[in-house]
Amino acid sequence: MIEPKGLVFDCDGTLANTMPLHWRAWSMITQRHNLHFPEDRFYSLGGVPSRDILKMLAEEQGRSFDHIAVAHEKEEAYLPLMAQVEPIHAVVEIARAHHGKIPMAVASGGTQKIICQVLEHLKIRHLFDAVVTSEMVTNQKPAPDIFLEAARRIGVDPKFCRGYEDTDLGMTAIRAAGMDAVDVRQWHRTHP
Repeated sequence: MIEPKGLVFDCDGTLANTMPLHWRAWSMITQRHNLHFPEDRFYSLGGVPSRDILKMLAEEQGRSFDHIAVAHEKEEAYLPLMAQVEPIHAVVEIARAHHGKIPMAVASGGTQKIICQVLEHLKIRHLFDAVVTSEMVTNQKPAPDIFLEAARRIGVDPKFCRGYEDTDLGMTAIRAAGMDAVDVRQWHRTHP
């Protein structure tokens, strides 16, 4: 691809090394609610909103609970861990290098509240012209909607955008949006 006119970054596992901390929060919540949710499955569902994962687990395990309320519990369990979040330097440096030169956005399956707090904690929120999160689109990754909305908000045709991701679902979403896709897993390890 020629030089992109816009960049779109996932957040968790792409800009921020949050996935091990999210796993700790998930472990607390799944134990509390007696849900089976292995670590490898958690990583395979990167980019899927907590509420959607909880709804899926409830259906699969024949359980009945308010998946929205439990998603809020998971968010509350994660908040105290946020102070430990570190940037993924190789990816953040790409964003810093393009700041002020081309429009950039974040496209995350997380919530606006949490993702903006993570970006503020890392002192990189100002780099992005838009932050698009799970509440802003109907269809979640691997659907392209969140990347298409991010491109719309920065005013760049998706075919001229480059997307950065760390999950298979996210890579599928970027490609479905017609963007050039960069898998950042080659630059870091997301979990031990």
